Amino acid sequence: MEQIFSTFPLVFFFLFFIYSTPTLSQSPAPAPGPPGPADIIAILQKARQYTTFIRLLKTTQVSDQLNTQLSKSNEGLTVFAPTDAAFTSLKSGTLNSLSDQQKVELIQFHVLPSFFSVSQFQTTSNPLRTQVGNDGQFPLNVTATGNQVNITTDMVNATVANTVYTDNQLAVYQVDKVLLPHGLFAPPPPAPAPVKPKKQEASNSSPTDDTARVDTSGGIHLSQHAFRAMSSLVLVLGAFCF
Repeated sequence: MEQIFSTFPLVFFFLFFIYSTPTLSQSPAPAPGPPGPADIIAILQKARQYTTFIRLLKTTQVSDQLNTQLSKSNEGLTVFAPTDAAFTSLKSGTLNSLSDQQKVELIQFHVLPSFFSVSQFQTTSNPLRTQVGNDGQFPLNVTATGNQVNITTDMVNATVANTVYTDNQLAVYQVDKVLLPHGLFAPPPPAPAPVKPKKQEASNSSPTDDTARVDTSGGIHLSQHAFRAMSSLVLVLGAFCF
């Protein structure tokens, strides 16, 4: 019994050494680094129902531009993302009628070059500047009452239906309509009417004057014949009388 108690400290020390040695040899885990900028395509793919908008973001390369802007700017971005149903409701051939550059402008029109929360829309001044710029052909007005946010262009009235993503740097909002700007979809102005050729000026001499001249010359011609006939008659009469 005394032998058991005498060996107990040795066993305890041995077990302590076994369990403590790996713990001491392990290096501490590195602290997590700051999160990278959000990827717009990944956010929309996770949310689904944005297939057409994602395709346009990729084909126009606007998604690369926005991701680069997020990584280099502190102002953030706000994206209004139309659902597939919103694109389906467009008139047939609407997107196909646009050139590549016009498609870029259409997608840029759905992006604000700064971060806006829903509450900030209540105090913002309109029209808002989009990625297209402040061109008068691309007006965008956003108004908010409580959690209700309305977007107005000169062709469309849309509503923010849901907040897809927000992290105080990027805000992505679901909109129920594609934001159509007047600068891309307005009908072209009518062609100017052709200029009619000027009428040729009338001759200074009128037909009446020509007729008069013809008539006058004819009158003179008849008088000469009558004079000759009378002269011949006088000569004949004179011959008989003498």
